[in-house]
Formats: sequence, C-alpha cells, structure tokens
Amino acid sequence: MNKTEAINWKTFKDTLLQHPDLELQFQYAEGKLVDAAYHITEIKQAPITSVDCGGVINNWTEIIVQLWVPENEEQEHSMKVSKALSIVDLVEKMLPLDLGGTVKIEFGNSEFDTRQMFPNDMVVNEGNLTIDLRPDAVQCKAITRGGSCGTDEKGEECCTPVAEKPVVQLVNLASPATNSCTPGSGCC
Repeated sequence: MNKTEAINWKTFKDTLLQHPDLELQFQYAEGKLVDAAYHITEIKQAPITSVDCGGVINNWTEIIVQLWVPENEEQEHSMKVSKALSIVDLVEKMLPLDLGGTVKIEFGNSEFDTRQMFPNDMVVNEGNLTIDLRPDAVQCKAITRGGSCGTDEKGEECCTPVAEKPVVQLVNLASPATNSCTPGSGCC
C-alpha cells in the first residue's frame, strides 16, 4: 500500500502509544528490516522555509527520527515501542515537537545509502509494530497548486518571475576617478 499523504507527528506518536509492548521494527526496502540492534540516536525538528519555482513561499516542519546500527553489535529482538517512547518523552521535555510536523525516518547502512524516508504504513503483526518506509520524492509545488511545471501552451515557463527585479547599478568605490581617501589625507 502506497499512501500519498505523509504521516504527521501526532499520528505517528499516537500509533506508538497504542502499542507499547510490541517490538518496533522498520522496513527500509522490500523484505529488509533495520537490524534489531538499532538505536534511535536523535530526533530532529526542522522548520523548512522555501521559495518554489513559481515564486511562492512554502513553510512546513519535519520531525526526523534518526536510526543508527552500531557495528559488531548483535541483538535478537528490536527495541520495544515503550523504549522508543521513553526517548520521545526525553526529547519532548527539552524540545516541544510540532504535532503537525511531517515524520521522516533517517537511516542508512553499508548496503543502503543514508536517506530520509516517510512512514508509509504502520503494521501490527506477530508481536511487532513494523513501520514500512517509502522514499521521499521530488515534486513541483506549482503542479500541486494547479499550475504547470516547465512551459505552458504559450511557451512561458512556470519559473518566470511575476515581476522583474530592479536593476542595481554597481559603483566601483576604489576607482581613482572618485573622491577617495589616500594615506595621509586625514579623511580616514
């Protein structure tokens, strides 16, 4: 199942709260789980402000849960959801997290480049809460607003600025033709 809408922090945390006694697993590719010895090394809150190709300012917040698997550490079972929630509680005492923030899971290992992925689905099965991850994707926000990306039927690009920027004339202040200070002149 591929969801098109990202999971926000409130939904993510509420799902964890419903299953404290389960083991927490992350599936980063089809049939591949993050090693059971993983640690949640940090939870980041990243406020994002951007200007898209159509000249529109966009704002959102991402809550990024970083996973790390130490080398040469073996563990048979993944951490319990309750352990993950204790880390969340510690973080939230110091950094109130935006409940509407988009959740991303950051992970990589020797076979999988580090990247941020979205929780696609959160499945309870056989004593586990498995969070299936899907890759982030590039998008054109102009299209999501009903615009176009590239050129329209008139040949105008979506990225054409709404108004022309004013031309600024630069003046060379070091030019000898202008009044300038010289050593010993007393102007400095």
